[in-house]
Amino acid sequence: MSDIITAVYENGLLRPLQPLDLREHQTVRLQVLPERSLDEAEELIRMMVTAGVVTPPPGHSEIEPLPDEERRELADLLGGAPGRPLSEIIIEERGAW
Repeated sequence: MSDIITAVYENGLLRPLQPLDLREHQTVRLQVLPERSLDEAEELIRMMVTAGVVTPPPGHSEIEPLPDEERRELADLLGGAPGRPLSEIIIEERGAW
């Protein structure tokens, strides 16, 4: 697991602000970064994700979902495209297993 979390330092301990997917007594490595402005933090996260160092935190995607109507229009447009489905082309190119 490689994740960026937010924690609060209290009474000599770091307390995560959300539950962690860790086993009891599991050893981890920590990099302590002071909280920065939102813009600086987002840029830092973006750089680390791009470098493959961490996975993006939940809910942090740069891709905005399409509204339902636009998604339906796009599906209709792509569904009517001439030629074979991409899945058939990929299966053909893979050859026999």
